[in-house]
Amino acid sequence: MKNFINITDTEDEQVEQIKNWWKSNGKQIIAGAVIGLAGIWGWNSYSTYQDQQTLEARALYLNYASDSSNLGAYDKLTEDFANNSYTDQAALLMVKHLFDEGNYTEALNLIEPLTKHSNSMIASSAILRLASIYLQTGQHDKALTLLEPYSDESFAGLVHNLIGDIYLDIGNKSEAQRHFNKAIDAVTENSNLSQLIQIKLDDLN
Repeated sequence: MKNFINITDTEDEQVEQIKNWWKSNGKQIIAGAVIGLAGIWGWNSYSTYQDQQTLEARALYLNYASDSSNLGAYDKLTEDFANNSYTDQAALLMVKHLFDEGNYTEALNLIEPLTKHSNSMIASSAILRLASIYLQTGQHDKALTLLEPYSDESFAGLVHNLIGDIYLDIGNKSEAQRHFNKAIDAVTENSNLSQLIQIKLDDLN
């Protein structure tokens, strides 16, 4: 890039060159600096806004998680923070409460969209809860069809345990036993879940 000042000129000539260059380019430089600063300020403001939104959503989630009767916190969370991960976690809790109350229709409507969630933890929890609802309502084929593709996933122990429960509910003890054994192999040894599954196996023997 060429220098905009000719160093062979006299000092007065160089000063005049600077003045002329500034007249031609000064406005663009100032405008660029303003735009750059505005961009930085805007990004920082957006980040602060996002952080505040997360904190508010988290507070509402904790209020609801600690008291399932606090439907005001749940409603505000779902209305004001529809795309927040805390809202999805609250929905999983709501499904559990609906399930416990025997309100399976509402539980189904709420849980089904979460089975396709981009967050694998939320999706896997939703799949297991949806299958549990199918089991509870006697829709065994739907439950098995839902669970079988996930029998080799990271939550395979929970999947095989639930499949075992389904077969046990159908009356197919050999298949129930097979899946309980697979569940035992997939979960942490001596965990609460492994001990629960072992009790089921003992009852089948």
